[in-house]
Amino acid sequence: MNRKTLVLPTVVGLLAPVLVACGGSGGAGKDGGAIVIGSTDRFELSKDTPAPFDPAEVYDIAGLTVLRSTFQTLLRLPRSGTTPVPDAASKCGFVDRKSEQFRCTLRDGLKFSNGHDLTAKDVKFSIDRVRNINFKNGPASLFDNVDRVETPNEQEVVFHLKTSDATFAQKISTPAGGIVDSEVYDPKKVRDGYDLVGSGPYTMKAEQTDGRVTKAVFSKNSNYKGGLKLQNNKAEMRFFESSTSMEKALKAGDIDVMNRSMSPEQITRLRTSTNKDINIVESPGQEISFLAFNTNDPSVKNKAVRQAMAQVIDRQALTRDDYGRTTTPLYSLVPSGITSHQNSFSNQYGTTPSTEKARNILQSANISTPVPLTLTYTTDHYGEATAKEFKGLQDQLNGSGLFDVKIQGVEWSKFRPASINGEYSVYGMGWFPDFPDPDNFIAPFFGEGNFLKSPYRNQKITSKLIPQTRQEARRDAAAPLFQQAQDIVADDVPILPLWQGKQYVAARENITGVEWALNSSSQIQPWELGHGV
Repeated sequence: MNRKTLVLPTVVGLLAPVLVACGGSGGAGKDGGAIVIGSTDRFELSKDTPAPFDPAEVYDIAGLTVLRSTFQTLLRLPRSGTTPVPDAASKCGFVDRKSEQFRCTLRDGLKFSNGHDLTAKDVKFSIDRVRNINFKNGPASLFDNVDRVETPNEQEVVFHLKTSDATFAQKISTPAGGIVDSEVYDPKKVRDGYDLVGSGPYTMKAEQTDGRVTKAVFSKNSNYKGGLKLQNNKAEMRFFESSTSMEKALKAGDIDVMNRSMSPEQITRLRTSTNKDINIVESPGQEISFLAFNTNDPSVKNKAVRQAMAQVIDRQALTRDDYGRTTTPLYSLVPSGITSHQNSFSNQYGTTPSTEKARNILQSANISTPVPLTLTYTTDHYGEATAKEFKGLQDQLNGSGLFDVKIQGVEWSKFRPASINGEYSVYGMGWFPDFPDPDNFIAPFFGEGNFLKSPYRNQKITSKLIPQTRQEARRDAAAPLFQQAQDIVADDVPILPLWQGKQYVAARENITGVEWALNSSSQIQPWELGHGV
């Protein structure tokens, strides 16, 4: 196998891909047509997800990937680095010493894909709309520090913040800041269905069967004015029932690229394959996986139970046996590679599981063993390895003799609303960051607006540490404060981090730009992909 390795400079927020290539050519787009991307993501309409492509609703990696390609934001993250650059705006920045007034000037001649002019009024409308709708599973919490939005004229918009926030530029660069047409979208409710109108690099048309999207066709938006340079005029996302069928389509040349979600076995197979037509790119990732606790549930309300679980679970075994080392053990909410990361859980509980220490924790709290627990996971959102992982967790916990654990798998469409409603005592979740800053691994998990809707509260984190970190324009200066927050989480264990993911993309050899295809949030960027010679 002919191996080629491409390594990019490593900085915070930049993925450093390693390209393993096997020569050859051909594939779905060999005639210069659409770049065809395979995915196992699912889009279905339901009472809980009536508008899978509305910026006011979407807060999962699958939907955000579509939004990145179709809606424009004032700023966007560059290929490398963590400082947002202009997209719909020509310039943005704080205009006061307290970092409480953030002003943006729009580019000239902006239009939506339907031909309507895009003005500052639409920007204000879009941000206000996300906040007013405040969709239960949505991203409104990103803007909970916005006091009001003003539009001095058609080209300028001013955000007045309640308190200083050095991360605000990154927040409005997320799809939650996607600009919608105020003449098309309702200010008080989400846009039902799969239709969308944006000003991003592509327009999108969804093809569906029985209410489920089977294909999303992205066509170059002739009205787009922004900083992105498209390497293709058309891209398609095709959605498969399983990673196995997706891999078959890649090998057959029916698709050009596959990403979410590849199993550890597939990644190993593709790495070692003698197939000369397929490349696989590996890069550092910021995805984290964790157990979340309903701290009001009687079975885990006492933190001694949660601490004992932290003392027993063997992360190294999970990443080795269940994920084939395609993930790495994680001992904090803030992953490795992000400023302020520290291994607070291993500092407190060590890296080697100890049944004796766990037993002492439970005995000191007068908790009888074995402790009965049910662990719930989603069967169709984080990949096929999730079921194996939870069987591994069950075996580890029961093997200690301190727990009597049952596991159950639930489809994502039911799992997510049930977890928010507090129906599970312990459940598995993943987090793909909105932006590469430690704030985004702390703030979204705590406080009234947290995305888990967890009842856990810690006033020091929410009232002191988070506000203080946001006053630091130099993010490394905020490290001691973030580290305090990580230590508190390790002691209280409202969340138990398990592993940090790596990122993988497999592609036909004639596809270019694969090393740039994923952003720091693991979302695929179709505009980076092109056809080689």
